[in-house]
Amino acid sequence: VLTETPVPVDTEKAAPLLMTAWLSRGPDQEDERLLRRLRFAGYNDIDVPALVAVAARGRRSLSDVHLALAVAPDVQRALDRGAPDCLSVPSGRSVPLEYTSDGGVTAAVKLQELFGLGETPRLGPRRVPVLLALLAPNGRPVQLTRDLASFWARTYPDVRRELRGRYPKHPWPEDPWTAIPTTGTTKRLAGDQTTPPGKKTR
Repeated sequence: VLTETPVPVDTEKAAPLLMTAWLSRGPDQEDERLLRRLRFAGYNDIDVPALVAVAARGRRSLSDVHLALAVAPDVQRALDRGAPDCLSVPSGRSVPLEYTSDGGVTAAVKLQELFGLGETPRLGPRRVPVLLALLAPNGRPVQLTRDLASFWARTYPDVRRELRGRYPKHPWPEDPWTAIPTTGTTKRLAGDQTTPPGKKTR
């Protein structure tokens, strides 16, 4: 090579090359999650090459090709309704949802954040129950369930006996159906209940 001269990328020529490269590589983690959400929401006949072709338009490198760029606004709205990114829980937080290759959906959430919730959330057109990974205060799962009502009635008393001695600063009410959901300790919960509106505790 005697000389090299950089030239602007011709995006019309680049698009089919990028599509071929994407199909050869396969979806990355972000694109795979989107494809799973689409299937979960009822879009079972996804033309992946067509999506990639749209996403590759005007792009200059493979790292710029994201399938989300090719999702039509009406499809995105259907995704937000039927296969959302996050699940709102009674504590007020939103926890990420993971869509699995077998068509299921899971969420990991601390047990105390679900106090008062009697039924397992269901999502999508098939009303699939969320597989809940119920976490101890240290963030480790203590139970997996798709039937929250059964967990509160049958399993929670045993979990309560086992963990309240290990984590005495966290609430372990006898009646989880009427308990106040929380992300904090018993002391913090008491402070939240007694602090007048507009005041903050430290």
